[in-house]
Amino acid sequence: MAHETTAAILVKLADSGQTIADAEQDVRGRRVLDADGGDLGKVDDLLIDREERKVRFLRVEHGGILGIGATATFLPVEAVSDVTEDTVRVELTREKIEQAPTYDPEVVENTGFYEDVYWYYGYAPFFSPSGVAPPYPTPPARR
Repeated sequence: MAHETTAAILVKLADSGQTIADAEQDVRGRRVLDADGGDLGKVDDLLIDREERKVRFLRVEHGGILGIGATATFLPVEAVSDVTEDTVRVELTREKIEQAPTYDPEVVENTGFYEDVYWYYGYAPFFSPSGVAPPYPTPPARR
């Protein structure tokens, strides 16, 4: 169950007007592999903390044909174990990801949704006292 927390405004990087300073660190479009090397889909977008300009979640799309009927799943960046030129590997199993809280655009603005996703995967939310942002590409400030 979600508890009241400090509200963080998370937005898709594509909707933020910001970019990743180093294009090689932008993982959008890369295939996502589970802990066993299985294909989970592709990184559709990144959810960033608008205030702190840090990536908090990967938005991964899987299933469907040419994006039609695809399902979106949010994966905390803390789950990323390796990034290559073509892939992003996460330390989660396909089964764990398939049982994750379902993306619902009606509740995605609710901080409780993000908290539920973090706790489901076993990570402390970034907005909790023990939440620590991992080293990950940080969008530069808007100009």
